[in-house]
Amino acid sequence: MALILNTQVGRDYHNAHVLATACEIAYLPADKGAEQYQSRMGMQAELVSVDNTQVYVAHHKEAIVIAFRGSEKPNTLDGFKDWLLTNAKNFLVLPEGRAGTDFVAAGVGARFHKGFLEALDEVWLPLITEVKRVVAQGNRPVWVTGHSLGGALAQLAGWRLYRNFVPVHQIYTFGSPMIGNDAAAEAFKRTFPGKIFRFIDTNDLVPKLPTVSLQTNEYKHCLQEVELGPKTVSDALQDAASKTVDGVMNATLIDEIWGSVHQGVDSHLMPNYLKRISEQLNS
Repeated sequence: MALILNTQVGRDYHNAHVLATACEIAYLPADKGAEQYQSRMGMQAELVSVDNTQVYVAHHKEAIVIAFRGSEKPNTLDGFKDWLLTNAKNFLVLPEGRAGTDFVAAGVGARFHKGFLEALDEVWLPLITEVKRVVAQGNRPVWVTGHSLGGALAQLAGWRLYRNFVPVHQIYTFGSPMIGNDAAAEAFKRTFPGKIFRFIDTNDLVPKLPTVSLQTNEYKHCLQEVELGPKTVSDALQDAASKTVDGVMNATLIDEIWGSVHQGVDSHLMPNYLKRISEQLNS
């Protein structure tokens, strides 16, 4: 049975549940993923994978869903520490090469996370080829989604798809970190007004990252944030702020913050996001 997405513009918990399901399936290998997209969502799906970046392009007659996989081991958040804390300041860059051409319309002041840009660029050519192949089979709304690292890639991919004449309908992300500075966030606001929905669990620290310092941060989120669940733990970033010198994190404090991220990893996982969205649907 095909899962149908509501096409009206605006936040929709039914759409969130459908797209969160797509994100959960995105963690599966190609054969199992294709079977699950068919049995659970009624969609044909193809995995596009290059190096460490994986994304499914799934579709049925009503919609196209582009679902980015997050970290290969989301329960451990392997590989995120340097990107989200240690090298955050150095990773805020002006896009270059093919990506630079697509992002020039964001404006001269817009800066984006280098690691996220490079991860998307790895898979971009086969991805845009597959997306255009599917779009050519029938004009349907295109939804872009992703969890964790996949949520960051989904936002950047949404921009590049739009600049390559793919009509992106909406972007839904779950537990996504920030992707760029304030100018970048404003560019996304202008380009996708009321079309980006970032779902965050209030106990998940990953959406609060990357961070340059604990007093001022050059990274900003794209609108619109949708909070899920009650906050039951203290904010590790606020707690750590009292231990900094002029808001700057030293190596020991970075390790302490990263330990707090790991302690709250259950709040960051897709099963938790699906549970929280189901609670909203049933309330």
